[in-house]
Amino acid sequence: MKAYVYYESKDVEKNKLFIDDLMAEAKKIDIDLQLLVDMEQPEKDAAFILFRGRDFELAAAFEKAGFRVFNNSEVNRIAGNKLSTFELSVMLGIPTIETHKLYTAKQIDTYPVIVKTAHGYGGKEVYLCHDAEKVTRIHQKYENELLVVQPYIEANATDIRVFVLGDEIIGAVKRIGIDSFKSNYTLGGTVEKYKVSPKIELIVKKIVETLDSDYIGIDFLLRPNGEVLLNEIEDPVGARSLYVTHEFSVAEKLMGYVQKKIIDL
Repeated sequence: MKAYVYYESKDVEKNKLFIDDLMAEAKKIDIDLQLLVDMEQPEKDAAFILFRGRDFELAAAFEKAGFRVFNNSEVNRIAGNKLSTFELSVMLGIPTIETHKLYTAKQIDTYPVIVKTAHGYGGKEVYLCHDAEKVTRIHQKYENELLVVQPYIEANATDIRVFVLGDEIIGAVKRIGIDSFKSNYTLGGTVEKYKVSPKIELIVKKIVETLDSDYIGIDFLLRPNGEVLLNEIEDPVGARSLYVTHEFSVAEKLMGYVQKKIIDL
């Protein structure tokens, strides 16, 4: 069985270990998994494309060409846009962080706030602003980007990432930032294994059933009083923190899941 894993070329090197792991696990189950980058086109007889990019329109084009894409383009579209994620959470009645499109600093009444690009990821392009002057500078810096603004919510630079494969939670981690309000592990934060609560499990179930997702990460802010708020949905979601805290191969689980889905088609 021939198949592809898609990445943008700029992301290949930093994800090489995971790509190699995916290919090795695929080979064990007789899947010839090949790397597809940028605008390369898959051969028509490929069984599926494991899409690890952030261009939902490209994912949709692969779907239109008849390929089974993991995750589907709609998951990629919603996860890749913080406004769309907020709209989903409101629709589902999930506790979340109030998020609005940023038009001008004049719309902000209370500081501090968090300003982000709507399509940023990995803790990049996220700014803590204490006044209108900084908001205006960021707005000018990203004048061609969609920006969102959120109230700053104290969470001791701590969040929870839940990894979900199909409808199964395969692991969760608590991430704690170092010298920053950001908790991202790739930015130098610490990470530890975390046991999710029944409340988080219920929220996760709502999200994955609505999105019909395959493999995603769901991030929650963890407040000092124990309250959790949906922050972001990650697609593609990295696996570094999961490998560090859990004793299994993420690639093995993912390829096994994909194989079963393809067989069931």
